[in-house]
Amino acid sequence: MPDTPAVEAVDLVKTFGKGARAVHALRGISFQVPAATVFGLLGPNGAGKSTTVRILATLSAPGSGSAAVAGLDVRRSPDAVRRTIGYVSQRPGFDPVATGRENLVLQGRLHGLPAAECRRRAGELLARLDLLAAADRLCRTWSGGMQRKLDVAMGLVHRPRVLFLDEPTTGLDPQARRELWDAITRLSRHDGVSVLLTTHYLDEADQLADRLLIVDDGRVVAQGTPDELKAALGDDTVRVEFADRHQAGAARAAIGALPGVGTALADDLTVTARVADGVGALPGVLDAVARTGGRATSVAVARPSLDDVYLHHAGRRFAQAGAAPAGSTGAGREQVPA
Repeated sequence: MPDTPAVEAVDLVKTFGKGARAVHALRGISFQVPAATVFGLLGPNGAGKSTTVRILATLSAPGSGSAAVAGLDVRRSPDAVRRTIGYVSQRPGFDPVATGRENLVLQGRLHGLPAAECRRRAGELLARLDLLAAADRLCRTWSGGMQRKLDVAMGLVHRPRVLFLDEPTTGLDPQARRELWDAITRLSRHDGVSVLLTTHYLDEADQLADRLLIVDDGRVVAQGTPDELKAALGDDTVRVEFADRHQAGAARAAIGALPGVGTALADDLTVTARVADGVGALPGVLDAVARTGGRATSVAVARPSLDDVYLHHAGRRFAQAGAAPAGSTGAGREQVPA
């Protein structure tokens, strides 16, 4: 049915272990993914993103709650769900001593496609993802970006309706990330594939996802489009950095008492204040800092960002929750208990 969500999760709970050693990976997560959109699960490492995707892909069972993919219950109809989805994990899925074309043909055969259809589909995907020139080289000779695009292609061989991408750009350089972003966007907009991706990159979530679910410690802290989430904060952000955290604490109280300041939060060496007019508030902010005897090392005014959204809802900055900095290409993987 056209109104059926591509993915629906209701009160998903997942706990690993028992007693004092129990790890509460999911604490009642609910969301819907509209069809033919890119939906982002954004959160720091360990927030529950990969656990959620593994449940949706039928690789793990929830402790309680329910989930459906393309209208199919993941518990009652796991085989049908698997035929409907593509799944690209954080770890490479290709054979490094086979060529790209061989990997795709084999993947198609594993999905039960006829040999001729596998060869045709492999050529189509290699061309679409700009991999045709390297198609007949061993994959171990490919760049990291090319290998990651091959992983995505392998998830698409059987023409899934829903594609799960778990941290698809971790470890890639900026150009390779951008190329993969473009490929993912085309899948949604031109092919009608529903894409659910997990990420801990703020810029990736902001630019790529049509809608976002922000998770922290196994809970939903916010959801909506990136623009909606930022606009909901309304005000500008004045960010003042100090060399000493004690100065930051004293300045937070002084800044928070100023007229027109909505909230002021001290986070280690940084004070972040929400104000209606950032530029107009600067003189008062600097005067308040001076009265406390503090010395600011930098002052910046900006419109709300996803980092501000996370700070507002979770009470801490994204990077301090165990995530990579915005725009970082450093490796970082969510640990999923066995």
